[in-house]
Amino acid sequence: MLFIHRSKVLLTFFLLSVVSNNTFAQTPGSTLEINLADHDEKPYYFGISIGGNLSRFHTQFHPRFLAYDSVLVAEPTNSGGISLGLSATARISDRFQARFNPQLFFMERNIYYKLAHPDGNNETEVIKKVESVTMSFPIQLKFQSDRIGNFRVYTLAGFKADIDMASNARAKRAEELVKIEKNDYGPEFGMGFNFFFPSFIFSPEIKISNGMRNIHARDENLRFSNIFDKIQSRMIVFTIHLEG
Repeated sequence: MLFIHRSKVLLTFFLLSVVSNNTFAQTPGSTLEINLADHDEKPYYFGISIGGNLSRFHTQFHPRFLAYDSVLVAEPTNSGGISLGLSATARISDRFQARFNPQLFFMERNIYYKLAHPDGNNETEVIKKVESVTMSFPIQLKFQSDRIGNFRVYTLAGFKADIDMASNARAKRAEELVKIEKNDYGPEFGMGFNFFFPSFIFSPEIKISNGMRNIHARDENLRFSNIFDKIQSRMIVFTIHLEG
């Protein structure tokens, strides 16, 4: 499902780039006003970021999963969230820029369970929600194309460090929880577009942000948590940057 959503978003971005190129590029016989003509000469500039995300867990079962008799199925599902942040970009050359883009993510990652026996609510299917308020600190390298009028395309690659301020790893009453560690880190890859307006730059961007660390705080006594050996984070982030 995450792959399907990723394909749809990438197709949308491709169509957006085609439309934008036709809209912002200069046509023969016309005079295009170049906005922020000296912007590329700035050594650094700042902005704000507003976005949404599609996140989920990537799980690996514990070798003893088949020996447990309380949970038959455990599948992560996709969930949406929002993010707010700031950005600081420094010019390296005509092609490369370095960006620091700290963001605050509000997200929810769910796991669907099918139980062998009804629980206290007489249900055999339950969904456990793991809510997170995560501070993300990514450092990214941007590679940008030539400017076509008031339009430009760029790609990015970077590395992030995350702190989940709502982590439940140390929760005392955790019988019904999936316990998640506080810290994570991993790579990011994406692409975006710059639309130059008279007083600011409008930059829609999409990126894939994956965690490398096993963030599962496994507890043998928790039936919703002990079936997993490894849990990692997966996220697709769509962001609007407003830069000056």
